[in-house]
Amino acid sequence: MMYKQCLEKPLQLIQLTLAVLWIYQGVIPKILFQSKAEINIWQTMGFELDMAKICVALSGVLEIMFGCTFLMWQRTALIHQLNILGLTGLLLLIMITDPLQLSTAFNPVVMNIAMMVLSIIAIQLLKLRNSPL
Repeated sequence: MMYKQCLEKPLQLIQLTLAVLWIYQGVIPKILFQSKAEINIWQTMGFELDMAKICVALSGVLEIMFGCTFLMWQRTALIHQLNILGLTGLLLLIMITDPLQLSTAFNPVVMNIAMMVLSIIAIQLLKLRNSPL
């Protein structure tokens, strides 16, 4: 029993970290200070400037909502599986639409891989916590 309680703090830290990262990414570069790189991605997909800005803001709202799921559902691996899938998809999108971003400091590769690894660790901890030991 004590063993399973030791898993709670790392799991909570991972959940909180992923929530903060997703919420930050939704609020700062997409809603408050719309990043030119974010706007360019939507323009590359064929959207005019005004519509691209709306799409950036809407994607920010979705990221905030997804970040909140880490706070609401802390005992499920599904959120982490979706996180890994979504981050992989976003990384592929950047590779296709703006590959130069992959060579900048603090680029999407660094952020996405770090967030995916946190989810992989969380899934492993959830399996340990749910095992009949």
